[in-house]
Amino acid sequence: MKVLQVFNRYLERGGEEISVERISDAISIKHSVYHCFFDSRQMGEISGPVDMLSSAAMMAWNPGSAARLRSHCHAVRPDVLLCHNLFPTGTASLLAVAHSLRIPVINYIHNFRPFSVNGYLWANDRVEPAGLKKNFLPEIFAGSWQNSRIKTAVYATILTAMHATGMFRRISAWVAISAFIREKFIEAGVPAGKVHTLQHSWTPLPSCPPPQDDGYYLFLGRLITAKGIRTLLDAWERIEAQLGDKAPRLVIGGEGPLTSEVAERANRSRSVQFKGQVGGADKAALLQGCRAMVAPSIWWEGLGLVTYEAYDNGKPMLASRSGGLTETVQHGVTGLLHEPGNSGELAANILEIDTEPKRRFEMGANGRKWLLANTGLDQWCKSFDRILEDVTSIGARH
Repeated sequence: MKVLQVFNRYLERGGEEISVERISDAISIKHSVYHCFFDSRQMGEISGPVDMLSSAAMMAWNPGSAARLRSHCHAVRPDVLLCHNLFPTGTASLLAVAHSLRIPVINYIHNFRPFSVNGYLWANDRVEPAGLKKNFLPEIFAGSWQNSRIKTAVYATILTAMHATGMFRRISAWVAISAFIREKFIEAGVPAGKVHTLQHSWTPLPSCPPPQDDGYYLFLGRLITAKGIRTLLDAWERIEAQLGDKAPRLVIGGEGPLTSEVAERANRSRSVQFKGQVGGADKAALLQGCRAMVAPSIWWEGLGLVTYEAYDNGKPMLASRSGGLTETVQHGVTGLLHEPGNSGELAANILEIDTEPKRRFEMGANGRKWLLANTGLDQWCKSFDRILEDVTSIGARH
C-alpha cells in the first residue's frame, strides 16, 4: 500500500518527531511511505495585532498547506493518510483535503490533542482534564499554549469549531500509543471501535550490557514541572536528611524551563549532579552505569520511552503511577511505582531498592525480558497492518 505520512514538526525536536521517524521506518518495510511534512517555524514571529490575526486565520485554514497536501496526493495517490500533529502550520484544512479526495485518515495519537490545546491536558502546573469534555477555558486562562492566553484562545476556538463541524468524526481510525490514552479518547466521545492501542516498537541492543553499578540513579528528560523534576529533587532532600553523606547519588540529564532551578538545587546538594543535555556515547554510558532510572512524571504520561531505554540496559524503573507508565512498569517485578507528586513515597522506593542490589538486578533482567517480549518490530508491523487493512477496506466499501 501507499502511505502518506503528514506531520507538522514542532519548534523543538522531541520524542514525537523521533517516533514519527521510527514509525515511518517500520511501515516502509512492507509498504511505500511518502511524506508531507510542515514546520512550525514557517509561521514566523508574531509581533503585533496584524500578525496575530493573520496567524489565527492561517491556523484555522491554511490554503498553502491544503494546496501542498493536495499536490502530494495527486502525485502519490496514497491509499491512506497517516496523520500525526497537524498544527499550527498544517491546520484543519488538511483533513478537509483528505475528505474531499476520499482518502481515509489514520490519526496517530501521541498526546491528548484534539482535546487539549497544548496536547498534554496541563494547566497551572497540574493535570487539567476539562478538555476531554471540550472545555478549554482552564487552558485558556492559564495561557497553556506558548505562554499566551490569546494564542491559546485562538487555538481553542479552532478546536471547538472542528469538533462542532464534525471534522474529527471524518477520521477513519485513531491509533493510541497506550491503553490509557485510548480510554481517555473513548471517555471524550470517540467511538471505541475507531480507537486502537499500539505501543511503540523498539530495536533492542544486540545484547544486554554486562551488569554495572556506578552508584547513582538517573533522570533523563525535559526539565519541566510536568515531568516531576521537583518531586524528584524533593525526594532526594528527604534521602539526604535521612542518610547524610551515605545518600546515593542522583544524576540529572536534560534541559528546559527549569534548568536554572535544577542547577541551583544540584549545587546545594551533596549527592545530586546536574549534567545538562546529554546524548550519544555520554548518554549510553550513563544508562549503563546507573542503578535504576527514575520517571516521576505528574502529568498523564503517554507511554514513556525512557522505560524502554532502562529495560534495554537491564535497569529497573522507578516511576509514577501516571498514564502509560503503569502499562510498562510492573510494580515489584520490573521496578517500583509511586503516586504522582508524592516525594515521600518516591524516596521510600529509592531507599527500598538501594539496599537490595540482587533485587535491582532481577528487576532489570525482568524489564529486559518484558522489552523483548512486547516491543518487537515484527509484531508491531502485524498490528499496524491489521489497522491499515481494516481502514482501507472500509474506505473501499464506501
